[in-house]
Amino acid sequence: MDDRELEALLTDIESDRAERKSSLSDKDRVAEAICAFANDLPDNRMPGVVFVGARDDGSCARLPITDRLLQELAGIRSEGNIQPMPSMVVQKRMIRGCELAVVVVQPSDAPPVRYYGQVWVRVGPRRAIASAEEERRLSEKRRARDLPFDIRSLPSASLDDLDLEFSFRDYLAKALSRDVLEQNQRSTVHQLTSLRLATAEDPPIPTVLGVLVTGKDPAGFIPGAYVQFLRIDGTELTDPIKDASEIGGPLAEALRTLDEKLHAHISVARDLTSQPVEVRSPEYPINALRQLLYNAVLHRTYEGTNAPVRVSWFSDRIEILSPGGPYGLVNLDNFGLPGIADYRNPHLAEAMKNLGYVQKFGVGIAIARAELAKNGNPPPEFRPESSYVLVTVRGRS
Repeated sequence: MDDRELEALLTDIESDRAERKSSLSDKDRVAEAICAFANDLPDNRMPGVVFVGARDDGSCARLPITDRLLQELAGIRSEGNIQPMPSMVVQKRMIRGCELAVVVVQPSDAPPVRYYGQVWVRVGPRRAIASAEEERRLSEKRRARDLPFDIRSLPSASLDDLDLEFSFRDYLAKALSRDVLEQNQRSTVHQLTSLRLATAEDPPIPTVLGVLVTGKDPAGFIPGAYVQFLRIDGTELTDPIKDASEIGGPLAEALRTLDEKLHAHISVARDLTSQPVEVRSPEYPINALRQLLYNAVLHRTYEGTNAPVRVSWFSDRIEILSPGGPYGLVNLDNFGLPGIADYRNPHLAEAMKNLGYVQKFGVGIAIARAELAKNGNPPPEFRPESSYVLVTVRGRS
Protein backbone atom coordinates (compact mmCIF):
# COMPACT_ATOMS: atom_id res chain seq x y z
CA MET A 1 0.00 0.00 0.00
CA ASP A 2 1.30 3.46 -0.82
CA ASP A 3 1.53 6.40 1.60
CA ARG A 4 -1.64 8.04 0.27
CA GLU A 5 -3.76 4.94 0.93
CA LEU A 6 -2.27 4.52 4.40
CA GLU A 7 -2.84 8.18 5.29
CA ALA A 8 -6.49 7.93 4.23
CA LEU A 9 -7.04 4.90 6.46
CA LEU A 10 -5.13 6.40 9.37
CA THR A 11 -7.30 9.52 9.45
CA ASP A 12 -10.66 7.80 8.77
CA ILE A 13 -11.63 6.94 12.33
CA GLU A 14 -14.91 5.31 11.20
CA SER A 15 -13.25 2.89 8.79
CA ASP A 16 -13.72 -0.85 9.31
CA ARG A 17 -10.33 -1.41 7.63
CA ALA A 18 -8.11 0.35 10.17
CA GLU A 19 -7.22 0.08 13.84
CA ARG A 20 -4.82 2.27 15.79
CA LYS A 21 -2.69 1.40 18.81
CA SER A 22 -0.49 3.89 20.63
CA SER A 23 1.84 1.06 21.77
CA LEU A 24 2.25 -2.72 21.87
CA SER A 25 1.51 -2.88 25.60
CA ASP A 26 -1.50 -5.13 24.89
CA LYS A 27 -0.38 -7.48 22.12
CA ASP A 28 -3.60 -9.49 22.42
CA ARG A 29 -5.61 -6.55 21.10
CA VAL A 30 -3.31 -6.26 18.09
CA ALA A 31 -3.64 -9.99 17.43
CA GLU A 32 -7.43 -9.76 17.69
CA ALA A 33 -7.41 -6.93 15.15
CA ILE A 34 -5.25 -8.99 12.77
CA CYS A 35 -7.68 -11.89 13.16
CA ALA A 36 -10.66 -9.61 12.44
CA PHE A 37 -9.08 -8.13 9.31
CA ALA A 38 -8.22 -11.62 8.05
CA ASN A 39 -11.89 -12.62 8.45
CA ASP A 40 -13.08 -9.59 6.45
CA LEU A 41 -16.69 -9.97 7.55
CA PRO A 42 -17.75 -6.77 5.68
CA ASP A 43 -16.38 -8.46 2.52
CA ASN A 44 -14.24 -5.49 1.55
CA ARG A 45 -11.84 -7.84 -0.26
CA MET A 46 -9.13 -5.34 0.56
CA PRO A 47 -6.42 -5.39 3.24
CA GLY A 48 -6.96 -4.09 6.75
CA VAL A 49 -4.26 -2.14 8.58
CA VAL A 50 -3.15 -1.96 12.19
CA PHE A 51 -1.23 1.25 12.92
CA VAL A 52 1.02 0.91 15.98
CA GLY A 53 2.23 4.28 17.22
CA ALA A 54 -1.02 6.14 16.52
CA ARG A 55 -3.72 7.26 18.97
CA ASP A 56 -7.40 6.48 18.48
CA ASP A 57 -7.94 9.83 16.73
CA GLY A 58 -5.08 9.17 14.29
CA SER A 59 -2.61 11.56 15.94
CA CYS A 60 0.99 10.54 16.49
CA ALA A 61 1.83 8.81 19.79
CA ARG A 62 5.61 9.38 19.32
CA LEU A 63 6.34 5.68 19.86
CA PRO A 64 9.92 4.64 19.00
CA ILE A 65 9.61 2.11 16.16
CA THR A 66 12.49 -0.24 16.92
CA ASP A 67 13.60 -3.46 15.23
CA ARG A 68 12.48 -5.35 18.32
CA LEU A 69 8.97 -3.90 18.03
CA LEU A 70 8.77 -4.89 14.36
CA GLN A 71 10.00 -8.40 15.18
CA GLU A 72 7.36 -8.77 17.91
CA LEU A 73 4.64 -7.76 15.48
CA ALA A 74 5.91 -10.12 12.79
CA GLY A 75 6.14 -12.91 15.37
CA ILE A 76 2.37 -12.79 15.96
CA ARG A 77 1.97 -14.74 12.71
CA SER A 78 4.40 -17.56 13.51
CA GLU A 79 3.31 -18.06 17.14
CA GLY A 80 0.44 -20.16 15.85
CA ASN A 81 -2.26 -18.58 18.01
CA ILE A 82 -4.02 -17.11 14.95
CA GLN A 83 -5.26 -19.98 12.82
CA PRO A 84 -5.08 -20.44 9.92
CA MET A 85 -1.99 -18.27 9.68
CA PRO A 86 -2.79 -14.79 8.38
CA SER A 87 -1.15 -13.27 5.33
CA MET A 88 0.41 -10.07 6.65
CA VAL A 89 3.31 -7.68 6.17
CA VAL A 90 4.96 -5.58 8.90
CA GLN A 91 6.74 -2.36 7.94
CA LYS A 92 8.11 0.84 9.42
CA ARG A 93 6.48 3.77 7.60
CA MET A 94 6.51 7.57 7.89
CA ILE A 95 2.94 8.88 7.56
CA ARG A 96 2.16 12.58 7.99
CA GLY A 97 5.52 13.09 9.69
CA CYS A 98 4.85 10.28 12.20
CA GLU A 99 6.93 7.12 12.36
CA LEU A 100 4.60 4.10 12.63
CA ALA A 101 4.71 0.33 12.62
CA VAL A 102 2.20 -0.73 9.99
CA VAL A 103 0.68 -4.23 9.84
CA VAL A 104 -1.09 -4.86 6.52
CA VAL A 105 -3.40 -7.90 6.72
CA GLN A 106 -4.89 -9.59 3.63
CA PRO A 107 -8.37 -11.18 3.76
CA SER A 108 -8.17 -14.93 4.34
CA ASP A 109 -9.08 -17.36 1.56
CA ALA A 110 -10.53 -19.75 4.14
CA PRO A 111 -12.37 -18.00 6.98
CA PRO A 112 -13.26 -18.17 9.79
CA VAL A 113 -9.88 -17.30 11.30
CA ARG A 114 -9.53 -17.74 15.07
CA TYR A 115 -7.32 -16.23 17.74
CA TYR A 116 -7.01 -18.61 20.70
CA GLY A 117 -10.09 -20.40 19.39
CA GLN A 118 -12.30 -17.30 19.05
CA VAL A 119 -13.44 -15.71 15.80
CA TRP A 120 -12.91 -11.94 15.80
CA VAL A 121 -14.59 -9.67 13.25
CA ARG A 122 -14.95 -5.99 12.47
CA VAL A 123 -18.35 -4.42 13.14
CA GLY A 124 -17.88 -0.91 11.82
CA PRO A 125 -14.86 0.65 13.54
CA ARG A 126 -14.80 -1.82 16.45
CA ARG A 127 -13.79 -5.43 17.07
CA ALA A 128 -16.20 -8.10 18.31
CA ILE A 129 -16.44 -11.85 18.76
CA ALA A 130 -18.45 -13.32 15.89
CA SER A 131 -21.97 -14.62 16.48
CA ALA A 132 -23.06 -18.02 15.19
CA GLU A 133 -24.70 -16.35 12.20
CA GLU A 134 -21.55 -14.37 11.41
CA GLU A 135 -19.46 -17.55 11.60
CA ARG A 136 -21.84 -19.20 9.16
CA ARG A 137 -21.47 -16.27 6.74
CA LEU A 138 -17.70 -16.52 6.98
CA SER A 139 -17.77 -20.25 6.25
CA GLU A 140 -19.94 -19.72 3.18
CA LYS A 141 -17.43 -17.22 1.77
CA ARG A 142 -15.14 -20.18 1.04
CA ARG A 143 -17.43 -21.62 -1.62
CA ALA A 144 -16.39 -19.47 -4.56
CA ARG A 145 -12.67 -19.28 -3.80
CA ASP A 146 -9.70 -21.20 -5.20
CA LEU A 147 -8.99 -23.11 -2.00
CA PRO A 148 -5.82 -24.86 -0.83
CA PHE A 149 -6.00 -28.60 -1.46
CA ASP A 150 -6.25 -29.44 2.25
CA ILE A 151 -9.72 -27.85 2.55
CA ARG A 152 -11.17 -28.88 -0.78
CA SER A 153 -14.13 -31.23 -0.64
CA LEU A 154 -13.87 -35.00 -1.08
CA PRO A 155 -17.11 -35.80 -2.92
CA SER A 156 -16.53 -39.55 -2.49
CA ALA A 157 -16.76 -39.16 1.31
CA SER A 158 -19.71 -38.44 3.58
CA LEU A 159 -20.06 -37.35 7.19
CA ASP A 160 -20.47 -41.03 8.07
CA ASP A 161 -16.80 -41.47 7.12
CA LEU A 162 -15.72 -39.08 9.90
CA ASP A 163 -15.27 -40.07 13.53
CA LEU A 164 -17.68 -37.48 14.87
CA GLU A 165 -17.22 -38.67 18.45
CA PHE A 166 -13.51 -37.80 18.23
CA SER A 167 -14.34 -34.53 16.47
CA PHE A 168 -16.50 -33.28 19.30
CA ARG A 169 -14.85 -34.98 22.26
CA ASP A 170 -11.22 -34.24 21.49
CA TYR A 171 -10.58 -32.02 18.49
CA LEU A 172 -13.10 -29.27 19.24
CA ALA A 173 -11.85 -29.05 22.82
CA LYS A 174 -8.35 -28.34 21.50
CA ALA A 175 -9.34 -26.09 18.60
CA LEU A 176 -11.87 -23.80 20.30
CA SER A 177 -11.61 -21.63 23.36
CA ARG A 178 -13.39 -22.70 26.55
CA ASP A 179 -15.70 -19.66 26.33
CA VAL A 180 -16.84 -20.67 22.85
CA LEU A 181 -17.48 -24.26 23.94
CA GLU A 182 -19.41 -23.21 27.04
CA GLN A 183 -21.65 -20.89 25.02
CA ASN A 184 -21.87 -23.22 22.03
CA GLN A 185 -25.35 -23.46 20.56
CA ARG A 186 -24.05 -24.34 17.11
CA SER A 187 -25.21 -27.43 15.21
CA THR A 188 -22.98 -30.38 14.37
CA VAL A 189 -22.74 -29.28 10.74
CA HIS A 190 -22.00 -25.68 11.73
CA GLN A 191 -19.09 -26.74 13.93
CA LEU A 192 -17.64 -29.03 11.25
CA THR A 193 -17.80 -26.31 8.59
CA SER A 194 -16.43 -23.66 10.95
CA LEU A 195 -13.32 -25.78 11.57
CA ARG A 196 -12.99 -26.58 7.83
CA LEU A 197 -13.60 -30.29 8.44
CA ALA A 198 -16.56 -30.14 6.03
CA THR A 199 -17.85 -27.78 3.37
CA ALA A 200 -20.72 -25.36 3.84
CA GLU A 201 -22.70 -27.03 1.06
CA ASP A 202 -26.08 -28.69 1.54
CA PRO A 203 -25.53 -31.49 2.27
CA PRO A 204 -22.03 -30.87 3.71
CA ILE A 205 -19.11 -32.84 2.27
CA PRO A 206 -15.96 -33.75 4.26
CA THR A 207 -12.84 -31.86 3.26
CA VAL A 208 -9.39 -33.35 2.81
CA LEU A 209 -8.58 -31.88 6.24
CA GLY A 210 -11.65 -33.48 7.79
CA VAL A 211 -10.69 -36.90 6.46
CA LEU A 212 -7.03 -36.55 7.47
CA VAL A 213 -7.82 -35.38 11.00
CA THR A 214 -11.01 -37.25 11.89
CA GLY A 215 -11.53 -39.79 9.11
CA LYS A 216 -12.10 -43.42 10.06
CA ASP A 217 -9.94 -44.53 7.10
CA PRO A 218 -8.00 -41.58 5.62
CA ALA A 219 -6.00 -43.71 3.18
CA GLY A 220 -9.25 -45.05 1.74
CA PHE A 221 -9.91 -41.58 0.29
CA ILE A 222 -6.38 -40.12 0.14
CA PRO A 223 -4.20 -43.09 -0.89
CA GLY A 224 -0.87 -41.64 0.27
CA ALA A 225 -2.10 -40.64 3.74
CA TYR A 226 0.16 -42.93 5.75
CA VAL A 227 3.82 -43.39 6.72
CA GLN A 228 5.80 -46.38 5.48
CA PHE A 229 8.37 -47.38 8.10
CA LEU A 230 11.29 -49.73 7.38
CA ARG A 231 13.97 -50.77 9.89
CA ILE A 232 16.82 -52.27 7.89
CA ASP A 233 19.62 -54.43 9.29
CA GLY A 234 22.35 -52.90 7.17
CA THR A 235 23.15 -49.88 5.03
CA GLU A 236 21.32 -50.77 1.81
CA LEU A 237 17.64 -51.23 0.94
CA THR A 238 18.47 -54.77 -0.18
CA ASP A 239 19.69 -55.76 3.31
CA PRO A 240 17.42 -57.77 5.66
CA ILE A 241 14.39 -55.95 7.07
CA LYS A 242 13.91 -56.06 10.84
CA ASP A 243 10.62 -54.17 10.97
CA ALA A 244 8.16 -53.01 8.31
CA SER A 245 5.00 -51.06 9.14
CA GLU A 246 2.40 -48.94 7.41
CA ILE A 247 1.36 -46.31 9.93
CA GLY A 248 -1.99 -44.75 9.09
CA GLY A 249 -5.29 -43.73 10.58
CA PRO A 250 -6.47 -40.29 11.75
CA LEU A 251 -3.69 -37.74 12.14
CA ALA A 252 -3.30 -37.88 15.94
CA GLU A 253 -3.38 -41.69 16.00
CA ALA A 254 -0.80 -41.95 13.19
CA LEU A 255 1.59 -39.47 14.81
CA ARG A 256 1.24 -41.17 18.19
CA THR A 257 2.00 -44.59 16.65
CA LEU A 258 4.96 -43.11 14.78
CA ASP A 259 6.30 -41.67 18.02
CA GLU A 260 6.05 -45.10 19.68
CA LYS A 261 7.91 -46.62 16.74
CA LEU A 262 10.75 -44.11 17.11
CA HIS A 263 11.09 -44.86 20.83
CA ALA A 264 11.14 -48.61 20.17
CA HIS A 265 14.07 -48.40 17.74
CA ILE A 266 16.34 -45.77 19.31
CA SER A 267 19.26 -47.39 21.09
CA VAL A 268 20.84 -45.70 24.10
CA ALA A 269 24.54 -45.93 24.93
CA ARG A 270 25.52 -45.87 28.61
CA ASP A 271 28.77 -44.29 29.82
CA LEU A 272 29.69 -45.60 33.29
CA THR A 273 33.33 -44.42 33.38
CA SER A 274 33.89 -40.85 32.21
CA GLN A 275 31.42 -39.14 34.55
CA PRO A 276 30.61 -39.49 38.29
CA VAL A 277 27.09 -40.57 37.33
CA GLU A 278 25.80 -42.72 34.51
CA VAL A 279 25.40 -40.79 31.22
CA ARG A 280 22.79 -42.05 28.77
CA SER A 281 23.27 -40.93 25.15
CA PRO A 282 20.71 -41.90 22.51
CA GLU A 283 21.86 -42.79 19.04
CA TYR A 284 19.45 -40.14 17.75
CA PRO A 285 17.71 -37.39 19.77
CA ILE A 286 14.00 -38.17 19.72
CA ASN A 287 12.88 -34.54 19.41
CA ALA A 288 15.00 -34.00 16.28
CA LEU A 289 13.41 -37.01 14.60
CA ARG A 290 9.95 -35.86 15.64
CA GLN A 291 10.46 -32.40 14.15
CA LEU A 292 11.70 -33.78 10.84
CA LEU A 293 8.92 -36.37 10.61
CA TYR A 294 6.19 -33.92 11.56
CA ASN A 295 7.56 -31.58 8.88
CA ALA A 296 7.42 -34.43 6.35
CA VAL A 297 3.76 -35.16 7.16
CA LEU A 298 2.81 -31.47 7.23
CA HIS A 299 4.62 -30.17 4.13
CA ARG A 300 4.16 -33.13 1.79
CA THR A 301 1.77 -32.97 -1.14
CA TYR A 302 -1.39 -35.04 -0.83
CA GLU A 303 -2.52 -34.10 -4.34
CA GLY A 304 -1.65 -36.03 -7.49
CA THR A 305 0.32 -38.81 -5.78
CA ASN A 306 -0.33 -42.10 -4.01
CA ALA A 307 3.11 -42.12 -2.37
CA PRO A 308 3.37 -42.16 1.44
CA VAL A 309 5.99 -40.49 3.59
CA ARG A 310 8.81 -43.06 3.77
CA VAL A 311 11.10 -43.63 6.74
CA SER A 312 14.06 -45.91 6.00
CA TRP A 313 16.06 -46.57 9.17
CA PHE A 314 19.44 -48.07 8.31
CA SER A 315 22.16 -49.16 10.72
CA ASP A 316 24.12 -45.94 10.12
CA ARG A 317 21.47 -43.37 9.16
CA ILE A 318 17.78 -42.53 8.85
CA GLU A 319 16.29 -41.32 5.57
CA ILE A 320 12.94 -39.49 5.51
CA LEU A 321 11.37 -38.98 2.09
CA SER A 322 8.42 -36.60 1.76
CA PRO A 323 6.43 -36.46 -1.52
CA GLY A 324 6.31 -32.99 -3.04
CA GLY A 325 9.19 -30.56 -3.44
CA PRO A 326 9.63 -27.07 -1.98
CA TYR A 327 6.53 -24.87 -2.08
CA GLY A 328 5.77 -21.17 -2.41
CA LEU A 329 8.48 -18.93 -0.98
CA VAL A 330 10.68 -21.97 -0.37
CA ASN A 331 12.75 -23.10 -3.36
CA LEU A 332 15.67 -25.40 -4.14
CA ASP A 333 18.19 -22.68 -3.27
CA ASN A 334 16.82 -21.35 0.04
CA PHE A 335 15.41 -24.61 1.46
CA GLY A 336 16.18 -24.91 5.18
CA LEU A 337 17.42 -21.34 5.63
CA PRO A 338 16.27 -19.65 8.87
CA GLY A 339 13.12 -17.56 8.49
CA ILE A 340 12.16 -19.01 5.09
CA ALA A 341 8.88 -20.90 5.38
CA ASP A 342 5.68 -21.46 3.45
CA TYR A 343 2.76 -23.86 3.78
CA ARG A 344 1.34 -26.11 1.10
CA ASN A 345 -1.19 -27.35 3.69
CA PRO A 346 -1.90 -24.32 5.93
CA HIS A 347 -4.99 -25.85 7.52
CA LEU A 348 -3.26 -29.13 8.27
CA ALA A 349 -0.65 -26.96 10.03
CA GLU A 350 -3.49 -25.48 12.08
CA ALA A 351 -4.74 -28.96 13.00
CA MET A 352 -1.27 -30.12 14.06
CA LYS A 353 -0.96 -27.01 16.23
CA ASN A 354 -4.37 -27.70 17.78
CA LEU A 355 -3.39 -31.31 18.50
CA GLY A 356 -0.14 -30.25 20.17
CA TYR A 357 2.32 -31.51 17.55
CA VAL A 358 3.46 -28.01 16.55
CA GLN A 359 4.30 -25.35 19.15
CA LYS A 360 5.48 -22.60 16.82
CA PHE A 361 5.50 -22.38 13.05
CA GLY A 362 8.66 -22.22 10.97
CA VAL A 363 11.13 -23.53 13.58
CA GLY A 364 11.07 -27.32 13.09
CA ILE A 365 14.31 -27.55 11.12
CA ALA A 366 16.10 -25.17 13.51
CA ILE A 367 15.01 -27.28 16.51
CA ALA A 368 16.15 -30.48 14.77
CA ARG A 369 19.56 -28.99 14.01
CA ALA A 370 20.01 -27.82 17.59
CA GLU A 371 18.96 -31.18 19.09
CA LEU A 372 21.29 -33.13 16.78
CA ALA A 373 24.23 -30.85 17.60
CA LYS A 374 23.57 -31.17 21.33
CA ASN A 375 23.53 -34.96 21.03
CA GLY A 376 26.76 -35.11 19.02
CA ASN A 377 25.16 -36.04 15.68
CA PRO A 378 26.12 -34.42 12.37
CA PRO A 379 23.65 -31.83 11.04
CA PRO A 380 20.75 -33.14 8.94
CA GLU A 381 21.37 -33.36 5.21
CA PHE A 382 18.58 -32.00 2.98
CA ARG A 383 18.13 -32.94 -0.63
CA PRO A 384 15.18 -30.97 -2.02
CA GLU A 385 14.05 -31.87 -5.52
CA SER A 386 11.09 -30.73 -7.61
CA SER A 387 8.95 -33.77 -6.65
CA TYR A 388 10.25 -34.74 -3.20
CA VAL A 389 12.41 -33.78 -0.24
CA LEU A 390 14.87 -36.29 1.21
CA VAL A 391 16.33 -35.75 4.69
CA THR A 392 19.22 -37.86 5.96
CA VAL A 393 20.09 -38.03 9.66
CA ARG A 394 23.29 -39.82 10.60
CA GLY A 395 24.16 -41.52 13.87
CA ARG A 396 26.59 -40.21 16.45
CA SER A 397 30.22 -40.54 15.43
